Amino acid sequence: MPFGELLIVDYLGNIIDILLVWFVIYKLIMVIRGTKAVQLLKGITVIIIVRMLSSVLGLNTLQWLMDQALTWGFLAIIIIFQPELRRALEQLGRGKIFSRTNVPEVDEQTVVIESIVKATDYMAKRRIGALISIERETGMGDYIETGIGLHANITSELLINIFIPNTPLHDGAVIIQKNKVSAAACYLPLSESPFISKELGTRHRAALGISEVTDSITVVVSEETGSISLTKNGELHRDLKQDAFRDLLDRELQASNGTTSSTRWQWRGKKNG
Repeated sequence: MPFGELLIVDYLGNIIDILLVWFVIYKLIMVIRGTKAVQLLKGITVIIIVRMLSSVLGLNTLQWLMDQALTWGFLAIIIIFQPELRRALEQLGRGKIFSRTNVPEVDEQTVVIESIVKATDYMAKRRIGALISIERETGMGDYIETGIGLHANITSELLINIFIPNTPLHDGAVIIQKNKVSAAACYLPLSESPFISKELGTRHRAALGISEVTDSITVVVSEETGSISLTKNGELHRDLKQDAFRDLLDRELQASNGTTSSTRWQWRGKKNG
């Protein structure tokens, strides 16, 4: 083969190699996107930046610490990212890791909001306890795995039927992921904050607990009072009326700006009702 043609083949091979590597990296980013691994990767990035700065500034002790962190980092990544790695391997085995993902449409989110509002209004009037958590940026895969997988289109009738007392799925939380009812009867972590009102039960503690470790939106219907509450970022918005609840849910899920309604109840050191 002539020398010129050999160079062209080498160049094409290098280009294809680079493109394939970037494609694999892109797909891996898509796999961990929306999971807790994203925050951990940010921490690793900070360690690398600190390592570089310590080398430039001659901070030998700090540089040694960062070298140790990076040396043992591979083993730590395997341990910390175990759920995400397992999920990625499962998707690879099912041939889904390279499939296209559809972005949820605005009208689908509207259906989610209206379904939740209609279901909670029905259950509140009849004092049927409910706990519904909506995944946002931080992944909730670990909590989804504790429940029963449904992967169903969301409707108010489905939500109501899940929480009817003495049915197999009523005890636990429903988790909504990508505008789908991903699982029911899920276990959520309970908040251990000493500032929570003692009149609040397990559902409210679970709603606050999950809002402390993820950015999810969680809706609670009280079985005792029939009141509707919403938690986010460690805050409890309590005793919401239907219109106020719809506005707050819409504002949070549509990521629009604005202040919360007057029914907001800061649970840190305050009591209301």
